[in-house]
Amino acid sequence: MEFKNQEVWFVTGAQLLYGGDAVITVNAHSEEIVKGLNEAGTLPIKVVYKGTANSSPEVEKVFKEANNAPECVGIITWMHTFSPAKMWIKGLQNFNKPLLHLHTQFNQEIPWSEIDMDFMNLNQSAHGDREFGHMVSRMRKNRKVVVGHWTDANVQERIAVWMRVSAAWADAQDMVIVRFGDNMNNVAVTDGDRLEAEMRLGYHVDYYAIGDLVAYQDKVTEVEVDALVDEYEQLYIFADNCKKGAKDHSQVREAARIEIALRRFLKDKNAKAFTSNFDDLHGLNQLPGLASQRLMQEGYGFGAEGDWKTAALLRTIWVMSQGLKGGCSFLEDYTYHFKGEKSAILQSHMLEVSPMITSQKPRLEVHPLGIGGKADPARLVFTADPGTGYAATIVDMGNRFRMIVNKVDVLEPEAALPKLPVASALWIPQPNLEIGAAAWIYAGGTHHSAFSYALTNEYFEDYADIAGIELLTIDNNTTICNFKFELKVNEVYYMLNKALQ
Repeated sequence: MEFKNQEVWFVTGAQLLYGGDAVITVNAHSEEIVKGLNEAGTLPIKVVYKGTANSSPEVEKVFKEANNAPECVGIITWMHTFSPAKMWIKGLQNFNKPLLHLHTQFNQEIPWSEIDMDFMNLNQSAHGDREFGHMVSRMRKNRKVVVGHWTDANVQERIAVWMRVSAAWADAQDMVIVRFGDNMNNVAVTDGDRLEAEMRLGYHVDYYAIGDLVAYQDKVTEVEVDALVDEYEQLYIFADNCKKGAKDHSQVREAARIEIALRRFLKDKNAKAFTSNFDDLHGLNQLPGLASQRLMQEGYGFGAEGDWKTAALLRTIWVMSQGLKGGCSFLEDYTYHFKGEKSAILQSHMLEVSPMITSQKPRLEVHPLGIGGKADPARLVFTADPGTGYAATIVDMGNRFRMIVNKVDVLEPEAALPKLPVASALWIPQPNLEIGAAAWIYAGGTHHSAFSYALTNEYFEDYADIAGIELLTIDNNTTICNFKFELKVNEVYYMLNKALQ
């Protein structure tokens, strides 16, 4: 996926108080800014200038058009001069896409020896943007505010973050999540209010019996399996028992058969994410671990044991990350390594970890799996690259959705893991295991997470703002005392907000 077919619209605020010539100048300056942003090479999505809005009808018209244009993922506004904010009310009232307020001005510095009142009247961003900002705040509209000169690299990078998040938000609005079977029996945190999730986040979760996938599997030909196994041989190191003629090669073929069927099923359902459940595998030879690993690499969201929220979040993270360095994956907290300041968590899952988070050439292996009651499944085995990333989750708190984000430091394992037959990552949650894990638990975080090397906390902040959901961040600045206070304040805020609706 790329962002080639998407646009961000740029709308400049002005008025006719200073005459038509002033508006012509405003328009020319706006065109130059848009041209400069597009040619800078920083922004992933094309900026399209939609003209100067000088009245309420003009504002309303362009905002309505943006709502109805599938290629438009958001609007950037800028008040070149003084733009009376009441004229933005009708447009903002019904606008339902992401909004970025660029607080900039055309000139970079004050022309000390030439500045006069004509210049002051025309270049009033410092004035006009505050007028506009007041109205957006008065209307309780979420938006991102970026301050600085439009040629500044940091300004452009912050706009780029918002663009990626806006594209991911647009992608989520028609996200179909296929859920094979139900949530794992008696598990709480991976489930939630699917109706509220569709209204708030765009997630549409459809249930399918595993037999529906089996019907696809039964139509896969041996020739198709041969071709996919050949692809495996090019990409992965085959364990001895997996090679052609060896004892478990047939299990590699069955894994390929399931992958072909699963990919076709998801495409036919126009799905962007899916979940599996080892309690419900009737008709499959093995848990579809290898298929899940490879489909995550292609951009499908995945969640184990029916965890549709993590599946959707992983897809969103993948969309945001396109073109950036660093992969993403579904992961689960498994076991601790208590060693003082170096105490860490080993992340893994039964099988389903994306090879996007390693630079190693994965090993394709077949081992027994003591859960699910099926034949020995194929899987890719590797360790995650060292580096810094973010683990994120979305949980249903009953009266709201909460996103929890923890910055983590991924380590090289202290020693080899020769008997661990799954992919893994070892990390220390910031600021350390004691505080990071405690804060995550206080917040009600899941044992599953969507992990990314590519993103920063700004992405999650922008996403939570656009979605209108709670965000809790755990990093090197976190203390348990302050974190617990934040939880209490947030609880009061959301209870009052619910009561006032």
